[in-house]
Parts: sequence; structure tokens; C-alpha cells
Amino acid sequence: MEYLMLLTAVFIFGTAIGSFLNVLIDRLPNNENINGRSHCDHCGKKLNWYDMFPVFSYFILGAKTRCCGKKLSFQYPLIEFITGCIFVVIFKDGPYIESLTRSVLISGIITCLLVIFVSDLKYQLISDYILLALFVFSFLFHLVQTQNIMSLQNNFISLFLYFIISSLIVAFPIWIIYFISKERAMGLGDVYLAAIMGFLLGWEKGLIALYIAFVTGAIVGLIVILMKNKKLKSKIAFGPFLVIGTIAMLFWGDKILEIIKKIYVI
Repeated sequence: MEYLMLLTAVFIFGTAIGSFLNVLIDRLPNNENINGRSHCDHCGKKLNWYDMFPVFSYFILGAKTRCCGKKLSFQYPLIEFITGCIFVVIFKDGPYIESLTRSVLISGIITCLLVIFVSDLKYQLISDYILLALFVFSFLFHLVQTQNIMSLQNNFISLFLYFIISSLIVAFPIWIIYFISKERAMGLGDVYLAAIMGFLLGWEKGLIALYIAFVTGAIVGLIVILMKNKKLKSKIAFGPFLVIGTIAMLFWGDKILEIIKKIYVI
């Protein structure tokens, strides 16, 4: 019972974080101040505190704003609910529960990736602030991971250089596409995100994450072509696919690498 109450508290806290992520998703790409009070997307009126309960307020208000009666985006409760679920998964019995610090850092990494996914999908922009936060969380995550390794081998500097080199290796293919296409196929934000992917995952997992991103992107692109939706085709961003590849390799990278080695290594 206590454990269930704890997970419920974690979920509620996660939804509150998700509410803040919605602020980052919509304000950072539009260069808005994130410190101001939440306001209506339609009339600009400041929202009352009792209209900002994560998830619940959306349904209590009937998916409409109280101030002007306009339709509320389903993005808000969806992101809040997803973030709550992410926090429950990370902080329950799992691979990262043995260290609270690691769990917090993993949560930071995933929430940054979630903001990138939605903001790039919605605005075709990846905020430099979120990329910086993602890099900081990734660096701190390696720092925490390395503390145990250093007791066996004092090689933090060599490990750090490994991840820096990995970031360059993983970012290089995206930079080539960015350079050749003159930013039409890839944006500079995609290059930075790929570099952080390499820093976080290492070059092996990072390159596989890139492969997953290209495959999922190709599948979605093919579906769009078959739908003959030119408007949607012109708005496909690559950042969300990089996020999918990163999350896949972050949580299941070892298993995926093991499968690949069994298939290709004699």
C-alpha cells in the first residue's frame, strides 16, 4: 500500500514536471520568457491556478478554455500524462533504482528528449537551451557512472575523451547531410543533437541510434508519400526520429548490440 502511494506521488510529481515541459515546448521555440505566468493560447489572458492542475483541468474544463471558450490542445494532458508515466517507470524497481542520483539524471535526459521531440515536431526547431541541458545531464550521468569504474581503473579522462570522440563520429554523418543540402534536409540543431547522442551513448550505440532514426524516418516518409500529403511531407522534422533512436539505445542498447553481434560476428 505504501509502495502504491509512493508511485502515485511520483506520478503526480511527474505530471507537474510535464506541465512545465509544455511551457518549454511552446515558449522556447518562440523566444518567450519561461518565467511568466501561464496564459491562454488564444486570448492571452492569464490562467487561474485552479485551471492548471495537470491532466485533470483539461477534462474538467471540457477541453476548452474558461476565459474564451476556445478549444484546448490535447498536447497538454498528453505530455503531462506521459511524463508522469516516465517518472513511475524510472523510479520504480528497474535498472536505475539502485541510485537515486542516476534516476534523477535519467529523468532529466528523458524529459529533455521529450521536449525536443515535440518542439521539433511542432515548430521544426530545437532549442539551444534544451540541447545544453541535455548535454549537462549526459555529462553528469557519465560522471556518476564513472565513480564505480574509477575504483577499478582510474581512467576518467580517457573515458571522457572517448565520449567526445564518439560525439564527433555520430554527428559527422548528420553534418555531411546538413552541409551538402545547405540546411534543407537537416538543421544545425540535428547536428548538435547527434553529437550529444554520441556523447551520451558512445560511438557504437550512437551509430545504431542513427540507423534506427533513419529507418523510422524512412518508414514515416514512405507512409506520407503513400498518403500523398504534400503539406505534411514538407513539415517532417528529423529530430523526433533521433530521439526515438536515442531512447531505444539508452534503455535497450546492450541487448540490441548483443543481437547484432550474434548475427554478424562469427
